[in-house]
Amino acid sequence: MTVRYQRQKGTADILPGEAEQWQYVESVARKIFAKYRYSEIRTPLFENYEVFSRSSGDTSDIVTKEMYDFQDKGGRHIALRPEGTAGVVRAYVENKLYGPEYADPYKVYYMGPMFRYERPQSGRMREFHQIGVEAFGVDTPMLDVETIAMAQELLSTLGLKHLKYVINTLGDAETRAAYHAALVNYLTPYKDELSEDSQVRLAKNPLRILDSKDEHDQAIVANAPSILDFLTPAAQKHFDEVKSQLTALGIAYEVDANMVRGLDYYNHTIFEIMSDSEAFGGKWTTILAGGRYNGLVKELGGPEMPGVGFGMGVERLLLIMNAEGIMPKTTMPLAAYVVGIGTEAHQAVLPLVQAVRKAGFAADCDFMDRKPKAQFKAANREHAVLVITIGEDELVQHAAQVKVMATGEQSQVSFDELTNHFADVYQRLTKGDN
Repeated sequence: MTVRYQRQKGTADILPGEAEQWQYVESVARKIFAKYRYSEIRTPLFENYEVFSRSSGDTSDIVTKEMYDFQDKGGRHIALRPEGTAGVVRAYVENKLYGPEYADPYKVYYMGPMFRYERPQSGRMREFHQIGVEAFGVDTPMLDVETIAMAQELLSTLGLKHLKYVINTLGDAETRAAYHAALVNYLTPYKDELSEDSQVRLAKNPLRILDSKDEHDQAIVANAPSILDFLTPAAQKHFDEVKSQLTALGIAYEVDANMVRGLDYYNHTIFEIMSDSEAFGGKWTTILAGGRYNGLVKELGGPEMPGVGFGMGVERLLLIMNAEGIMPKTTMPLAAYVVGIGTEAHQAVLPLVQAVRKAGFAADCDFMDRKPKAQFKAANREHAVLVITIGEDELVQHAAQVKVMATGEQSQVSFDELTNHFADVYQRLTKGDN
């Protein structure tokens, strides 16, 4: 009995036609990041477990429920990366990218797969992909705002509209200590009503309860104290400057005092950019999010060094772009299909196809020794712009018959022109319309 293997649940095959869409998004991101002086960094798909457990927080869903971790053959505790920031910070520390010879801020971006064990659904996979940025070494609100502005440019360039920008601040260490005490005082009388997860978090990290997805938890925290009432003067100043500079750039935003993000390393500015696309039934869904994480570099063994960044889910982004009809054609048009008629003509086909490709165009031909009628059908099926026919007469005349498929117009063009000046021929025959 033949065994038929299937992909693992929560993963996807990115097929030809789809892969070009990924490439388009990645190319747009690379161009925009380059304008802001970000360079690419590529980190391993797996790290020491503690890289993620220490950075994400031991009460976060990522660590308690979603981490793909295992013991390798050497007995090391390994985890597949559930997000991009921690691995980038580890690389930043290990490679000492904070020395005086490096730029300030030190800016990098990453693209690649992440892994979390959770119930698969639309826009939420066990293997998913993120595009993200990180900037180290500067603690100014201006860099927070530039990061949000870059995210806005990326999404607007990709054609997304009807976006909502939500921000909050988690303040500094003093802010968080005061708010922690107030939140515990408020939540303790409700301890027995909280979900099991939130009861654990009440003792370890009560801020995480604000991020609970449990409806009863949400009803309880609706009247909880606001962190905005506990900001130190320094934290308040930082947040006020962020809001002022966003306004100066014309970026409209909302403040959500209950937003905490899902990872423990955040402090000061945090933000989410949401879409109400029909791809998610018109419900506001986060597609890009991030913030500042000033203590993370030190937590992973480096010096005291501020950082800020964001991550964007590529699968969610593509769902929106396709649902909204804003994904441009991403495949290179087939400029020429070369038809060979007769054995001798077939010898001339591939050299001409290669010449067209070397001129920078897509070209194809028959590899199955099909009859001319079948070759013409293949050219039509592949939406060739030009069909170039070579037969015995064409070999004698050193010129091929070239047909413009859109108009049916046909002309004779020398082999020399096709081989050495195809771009000019293409421009002339199509009048630059393709």
